[in-house]
Amino acid sequence: MLSLKPGFATLSLRQKGRILLLGLFLCTLLLPLTLFSGKVQAGIPVKSAIVLNMTTGRILYQKNADLRIPPASLTKVMTSMLVHDALAEGRLTRNTRVRIPREAARVGGSTMNLRAGERVTVSQLLQGTIISSGNDAATALALKVSGRQRPFVNAMNTRARRLGMKGTVFKNPTGLPAAGQLTTARDMMRLASAYLRKYPSAARIHAMDSYVFHGRTHPTTNPFLGSRGVNGLKTGFTQASGYNIILTTQRGNNKILIVLLGARTKTKRSVAGNILLTAAHKYPNNARLFRQAVDGNSKRNLVSSERKKIVRKKAHVSKNPKKQPRKSGKTKVRKRRS
Repeated sequence: MLSLKPGFATLSLRQKGRILLLGLFLCTLLLPLTLFSGKVQAGIPVKSAIVLNMTTGRILYQKNADLRIPPASLTKVMTSMLVHDALAEGRLTRNTRVRIPREAARVGGSTMNLRAGERVTVSQLLQGTIISSGNDAATALALKVSGRQRPFVNAMNTRARRLGMKGTVFKNPTGLPAAGQLTTARDMMRLASAYLRKYPSAARIHAMDSYVFHGRTHPTTNPFLGSRGVNGLKTGFTQASGYNIILTTQRGNNKILIVLLGARTKTKRSVAGNILLTAAHKYPNNARLFRQAVDGNSKRNLVSSERKKIVRKKAHVSKNPKKQPRKSGKTKVRKRRS
């Protein structure tokens, strides 16, 4: 910051204005250096991240991928998956009209403005759950599928275990704050990739930038949608979790999945997302170059394959030390007895 000495008060308004403008200009120059200097851990301003090439199955990047963080509305990806299970099994159709219970209409947080007693189709409720992250819509779907929230949440956790989501516990179908409701970036990667493989048609809803309900246009919560090849998937935010997002994008034949958890602000989430999208478009098949593009020469966030290569290399060097040079001098030759 500029140090304003006592003489500052005696300056003219024009001179004071010039000094303040200079200060703002310097702050503008220094801020990017602070954000992107080598001192910033992992190169992206989020607590946790992972990037998967869904086409090849290869993890391209990870940062604290097993750190447990509240999922917020990323929870709704699992809610949508169970609703799609019910659709696939014939227990529901997209045109099934759901009577909205008061329990759903009264849920707080983000909403699609459902009214108790009205009838809304499953298709509309899915749009409200996925596009505008309506907690009322997610709750209404959970109650329709299972009758009560508890059995629906039990089904969510059963599916999470089947998918190998070892660090995840769901407490409700919305992602609203609840003690013990936690996930990891790796688990969300497993969930999103399994969901899109099993129900590729669901991607069409995630790619929608808005929908109309009760005569009102509800926009998507995904700020990346429609730019840089991004076609999904879901955002989430609570005070405890920070700003979370799952992104899907395509580069040629490569489908890329990005999970970001725990950004302190929307801006930092956007910065991290853009850094990883840039790297994904440049290096969709090279984890080493991808990591270098994000983290520079830091070895903090090596994917397991790279880490194993380094360990094997060190082990090889230790097992094969350089041969000691022979001592110079004349060698003694023993005479054979005749």
